Amino acid sequence: MKLRSAVGSLSRKYSRLLAPAMLIACSPLNNVLADNWPSFRGPDRSAVVNDPKLLKSWPEGGPKLLWESAGAGRGYGSLAIVDDRMYTLGDGLSTSNGDADEYMCCFDRATGKLIWATKTGKPWTSGQPSWQSSRGTPTVDGDKVYVVTPDGVLFCCKTSDGSVVWKKDFSKDFSGKKADSWGYSESVMIDGDKLLCTPGGSENTIVALNKSTGEKLWSCSSPENRGAGHSSIVITNVGGTKVYVQSTGSGLLGVGDNGQLLWSYPIDKTTAVIPTPVINKDYIFYPVGYKKGGALVQQVASGGTVTGKEIYGLNPELANKHGGVVMVGGHVYGDSDDAGIPYCADMMTGELKWTSRGSGKGSAVVVAANDRLYIRYQNGVLALVEANPAGYKEVGSFTIPGSGDRPSWSHPVILDGKLYIREQDKILCYDIRS
Repeated sequence: MKLRSAVGSLSRKYSRLLAPAMLIACSPLNNVLADNWPSFRGPDRSAVVNDPKLLKSWPEGGPKLLWESAGAGRGYGSLAIVDDRMYTLGDGLSTSNGDADEYMCCFDRATGKLIWATKTGKPWTSGQPSWQSSRGTPTVDGDKVYVVTPDGVLFCCKTSDGSVVWKKDFSKDFSGKKADSWGYSESVMIDGDKLLCTPGGSENTIVALNKSTGEKLWSCSSPENRGAGHSSIVITNVGGTKVYVQSTGSGLLGVGDNGQLLWSYPIDKTTAVIPTPVINKDYIFYPVGYKKGGALVQQVASGGTVTGKEIYGLNPELANKHGGVVMVGGHVYGDSDDAGIPYCADMMTGELKWTSRGSGKGSAVVVAANDRLYIRYQNGVLALVEANPAGYKEVGSFTIPGSGDRPSWSHPVILDGKLYIREQDKILCYDIRS
């Protein structure tokens, strides 16, 4: 595997050079109790939270269901939750009187009651029926909420009433390109006054827009880029140097705050690249599905330049298709591709500690809180599991109401002692505080 810089590549047996830059990743923020969950995988996109007051185990049948509501529509997007409101994307809402179109929806956080719904386009009908519909998660910032549709249209709407402020079309405005045929699902990144997104392709691989107006500020060009994947951008920042890390259909990229392509970690073409990279200080764990594997890249700043060492290359035992990977206590946890067989590995060495079948079946989504994993299986079983490298141990499970008709793929949200689950048209809220 090669790490490339913007000015060429230099190969060694065990390490690769990256382009000059001060490029050290920041530590994850998951040691902070989050007040909001403004985008995909939470405020720092680690999908890990710290709340010492959560249940260590669940009673038979699972935790207490506080409420459930309808109207989210068909889809696999997760929830963005800020203050007293929740947002998601779906089509064919049960509240829309037979309208099959796609909408971004806003709900009351305390009750699940629908507040507004803004039409964003036609339903996504490409691919197998069970894969169809939207899959992106909105991003909330102040009085605006942003979402990318599968067709690659980026909407900026008011949080108050859903009215459209501006929109951009990735294909028409940026010559955007997907690396697969499954549409866009990125959750955009807001950084100060900038909005970062990934149209994909060689011309405008990643672009920065004025978040208030949609005006293009800069773009990063990655030559011969196959197109956007499904990952969302993660910020790394140490010593005043900021680098946006993103995974595309061509591999991992590091982009400077001015749009300069600083380095790349290319991979061979594969069916799709979906998981969001996991950041731990100056290390990036990079999971790729379809039997590709998981790799670890270290970013090292020295003498005004940055070198990138491939600590280990893509290990097929650490592949992850679309359920995501979390890091707890120096270990990474995720599904083995989409087999429904969770794994635990030492992040620094790639050594596999265990794999195990749980009480659920099918592709597994993983989020974490403290020393517990919340593993949602494709068949609708949600298991509470100890995050322990010694072995897989469930300490509770239940079957999500309404699951079974379509894959149960949406990522759960853990916030303020509650577990929020989107199951297609329904949203459910559970009390998980001890």
